[in-house]
Amino acid sequence: MSATALQNNAPKMAKPDVPIRHMEFNFDPAEADTRFFRNSIMASAYFEALSIFLTFGEDLVIDTARYHRQFLTDPELKRRVTALIGQEAIHSKMHSEWNDVLAKHHFPVPLYQFLADKVFEYGFKKLPNRMQLSLMSGIEHFTAVLAEHMMKNEDIFYESSDERQRAMWMWHMLEESEHKDIAYDVYQTLSGNYALRMSGFFLAFFTILFLIPVATAAIPLLRKPRDLLKLSFWKDVKYSIGLLAGPKEGIWGSTLPHLLDYVRRDFHPNDHDTSAYLEYFKEKLLHPETGLLTPYMVKEFYPPKRA
Repeated sequence: MSATALQNNAPKMAKPDVPIRHMEFNFDPAEADTRFFRNSIMASAYFEALSIFLTFGEDLVIDTARYHRQFLTDPELKRRVTALIGQEAIHSKMHSEWNDVLAKHHFPVPLYQFLADKVFEYGFKKLPNRMQLSLMSGIEHFTAVLAEHMMKNEDIFYESSDERQRAMWMWHMLEESEHKDIAYDVYQTLSGNYALRMSGFFLAFFTILFLIPVATAAIPLLRKPRDLLKLSFWKDVKYSIGLLAGPKEGIWGSTLPHLLDYVRRDFHPNDHDTSAYLEYFKEKLLHPETGLLTPYMVKEFYPPKRA
């Protein structure tokens, strides 16, 4: 049975237990597919730009979650925050290793790392702590929406023979869905201010749907400027825009109602139930003998509950 069929028959979502998984993908530049996402140039470049900026975004989430954990009184929520921190730390490490591979394929990794560092150092990290908490919640909403879209369209991952990149993105998808409610619960517990929540959401919206696409558009110019003279490149641009922004199948175009659901005053991430998807992908990805992630997982553990 497919993940979608299972999800349609699933009971209302409960909070999943969130483990910390240590991974080692040992990426090989010779095997890297730079057109991993549906054999596209620009849409694939969006994911590569996202990977570069993700390391900074995840570090912001880690620092924000660690700072605010001290103010929580619920031991279970504190334990889940520790799990969030652990998962995001491994995400940052693995994407940093993948970014080193991208640099060997002439992606502008050092330049984008320099620019991202300045944006975060002199922008996001200068925000008041309560605004950083709101931004963290907003960022986690976007990654949860992206993860759910990819869960519903898992065939996309198998259109490329790059197994290690496939494993990295599917692992990241799984864990973003596992911890999608934690940042929001922390925000609601420590603040709950609606106007501030909207401020963080729109800042995340601007970053993920404007700044990163702008960075994406510059990649071909910086990487292979002669491609801009080819008709095939401009056909790919049209194709890629559909993949990212198309209203029926585009990642962000088709998920816009889900994204904007965040503006409801009574919104909660678990209103969008992904429990059956999680069970399906845990079996598919983590099965001891056949799991896609099994060869790359070093260890898995659950943080203990502390007062």
